[in-house]
Parts: sequence; C-alpha cells; structure tokens
Amino acid sequence: MGLPDIGTWGDLDFFRDDWPRIDAALAEDDRDILPPAPQRFAALQLTPPEQTRVVILGQDPYPTPGHAHGLAFSVEPDVTPLPRSLKNIFKEMQDDLGVAPETGDLRGWARQGVLLLNTVLSVPAGDAHGHKGLGWQALAHQVLEKTSGKPTAYILWGKPAQKLADHIRPGDHLILKSPHPSPLSASRGFFGSHPFSAVNSWLKNRGEPAIDWAMKSEAA
Repeated sequence: MGLPDIGTWGDLDFFRDDWPRIDAALAEDDRDILPPAPQRFAALQLTPPEQTRVVILGQDPYPTPGHAHGLAFSVEPDVTPLPRSLKNIFKEMQDDLGVAPETGDLRGWARQGVLLLNTVLSVPAGDAHGHKGLGWQALAHQVLEKTSGKPTAYILWGKPAQKLADHIRPGDHLILKSPHPSPLSASRGFFGSHPFSAVNSWLKNRGEPAIDWAMKSEAA
C-alpha cells in the first residue's frame, strides 16, 4: 500500500529495514485484512512523537470487520456492543474518575497525546493474532525507545505489553503495570488499578494539562 504521511515517526529504522517486507507480505495475502490499509498507521498519524505524553500498548487489531480503525482498543463510534476489553476499560474509568466516554472511539485521546499503539498493526478478519509472525513488533520496540527520550507515562496492561518495558529507556517516566482488561484477567488486578487518575496526577505534577479521558470537551 505504500507508506502514509506519519511525520517524524518515519525516521525509525523499522520503515527502512522491516516495512518493505511486511508491505509485500500484506499485498500477497488475499484475505480481508483489518483495519483497512489507509487506517493501518492511524495511531502514528494522530499522535506525533513530539506530542506523545502517554503510551498505551495493545496487541493486535480487533478481528471483527468494522471494529478496528488503527488505534489500540478503539473502535468506530457506531460499534455496539463494545468489545469486552474496552467495556472493562470504561468500567474501570467510571470507578476511577466517575466518567467514561460515550462511544468506543478513542481518537479524542490520541489528539491529546495518548499514543494507542498495537504491537501488531494488521490482522486477517476472524483470525486473531494471525499476523503476529510478520515482524510488526520491531515498530513497537522502536516507538518505545523513541518516546522514552523524554518523560512519558506508559500504561502496560498484561504480560505481553509488560515484557516490552525493556525497550523503555531510563528516565523520569511513569510506568503503570496491571493485568489486561480482558474478561479473562480484569478481576485479577486490572479493576481497582486506577490508571487514569494516576496518569493525570503525574501530568499535573509536571505542570502539564490532564488528559480529558471522557472526551467531554471535544468531539472524538
């Protein structure tokens, strides 16, 4: 599909060393690949490195057609019911802050500097983790290394995300780790972890504006 305009993220070695091979593999895969090609790098397009203040890592896109649009955990605004992990994220936010977004579209977070990055950016429809062997993970590794050049908040839900913490360079970061919001693990410590208020407290202590997690002040 070629590479869309992703600003200074395009300087990462991934786009020289790995992307051409992945792009060719995607072109040869005749299955329905999600999200649609123009949305594949939406997380990087919406949240440039110089604006990134918070990083939330996901695994791979939702494999249900019409759900994924290029941001981890986010869905198109008309999707109901919400995916179960996202429903649990909103449940924890309601308990933490007393508010939650009106839809599952998290682009409003991205515009505030919350990078919602999946570690794998494509998936065949109906085949969760079907592209985990393509080599996408190198991009997440390099994004973590780049963003950790300045103080950043990292929300690492679940062991796969937490294993990537080694790619975060030492610094004055906030690193929050808890079980994944999936129904299989949310009750083991995700509920009650209060990540949203923790991030906002950290940002305020740094003199930065808090994240409007409920997106009440802007259209997502």
